[in-house]
Amino acid sequence: MEQKPNFERVIIVGCQTAEDDARFSYSMEELESLTNTARGKVLASLIQKRDRIHSATYIGKGKVEELTALQAELEADIIIFNDELSPSQVRNLSANLDAKIIDRTQLILDIFAQRARSKEGKLQVELAQLQYLLPRLTGQGTQLSRLGGGIGTRGPGETKLESDRRHIRNRINEIKTQLSTIVSHRERYRERRKKNKAFQIAIVGYTNAGKSTLFNRLTEAGTLEENLLFATLDPMTRKLILPSGFLTLLTDTVGFIQDLPTSLIAAFRSTLEEVKEADLLLHLVDSSNPDYFQHEQTVNQLLVELEIEKIPQITVYNKIDHQHPDFVPTAKTKAIQISALDEKDRNELKRFIEETVLEQMTQYHVEIPSSEGKLLSQLKNETILRELLFLEEKQLYECSGYFLPDHHIAGKLNKYTV
Repeated sequence: MEQKPNFERVIIVGCQTAEDDARFSYSMEELESLTNTARGKVLASLIQKRDRIHSATYIGKGKVEELTALQAELEADIIIFNDELSPSQVRNLSANLDAKIIDRTQLILDIFAQRARSKEGKLQVELAQLQYLLPRLTGQGTQLSRLGGGIGTRGPGETKLESDRRHIRNRINEIKTQLSTIVSHRERYRERRKKNKAFQIAIVGYTNAGKSTLFNRLTEAGTLEENLLFATLDPMTRKLILPSGFLTLLTDTVGFIQDLPTSLIAAFRSTLEEVKEADLLLHLVDSSNPDYFQHEQTVNQLLVELEIEKIPQITVYNKIDHQHPDFVPTAKTKAIQISALDEKDRNELKRFIEETVLEQMTQYHVEIPSSEGKLLSQLKNETILRELLFLEEKQLYECSGYFLPDHHIAGKLNKYTV
């Protein structure tokens, strides 16, 4: 008999302040999706409307009493709050509630911890978790005395709290050292790619828009495809050959999300560095989702914050086979509508990408000796070759096409320009 998955029982709690009903409602739905991804089962949601979040308990004393009764009735294991809680809010809520208290940031960090596959991904998540935890150690028990400085107070004289803090700070420094080594390795790889001047394309988009599905089918890679938020955390790069034979590199990235706390941006670092190096962005939008417009805006806003909005971009509206009845394309960039599962659509997308790449290229027309086999091979892979004719009387190949102006092949082509 198959064992049922062990889900934790959850109540989600939100405080609506000035934001509009649709945005708040969507934010709560997303919190439920995040909870499902973290293997939790939402039993109920509690909502409080206030002018501002209550500084001591997030939702106010009366609502805390209501939440206490609801938690006892439903026997919930965890209560998840839709905003980042301050250390004092966690302390005050824990005093009233007989359940684990976590906030949106902790929930996302927990999902990141489940999803990280590479050594760097795991270290990034651990670093984010420790940096989140450090200020929250304060006041874990008033019985912990603050020791004065001086003889007899060092070493074994430290309180548990102070030694915990010291241990966490040491671990943070250790992780930062390890990460800087990994980052310098990746920078060397990136320099090599730059030297070879491979054209780099990055897929960006809201979490669960279908990025890994498209990436796998365009490149025949084997990244994880799941109908869950943050199914991909570590970036992956593979070759993508366009219809003309032009070779590009395609990177799959972690999904963006609304209200992503700043402290978590660091956990995206490896992915974001790949995005910053891209020559073209494919912004994937799930056209079957009723909140597609909100998702599109969130990603565009994050691209502005990361200062990469000026990179040429194609908006790819995915899942047209399940398109939402109210869907209307709203992109201010070039746009195309596809289903990542349809081969015809994927081929159309490759052609569309090639046309966009051409806009960044310079035309060439050369005659190359038949003895230059290596250069001819490079023209097929590293330029968009439109015409190749063998001129028998001259024993030359007449070639015309397009190349990237800063590519090292430019110097070789100058020698043979007609």
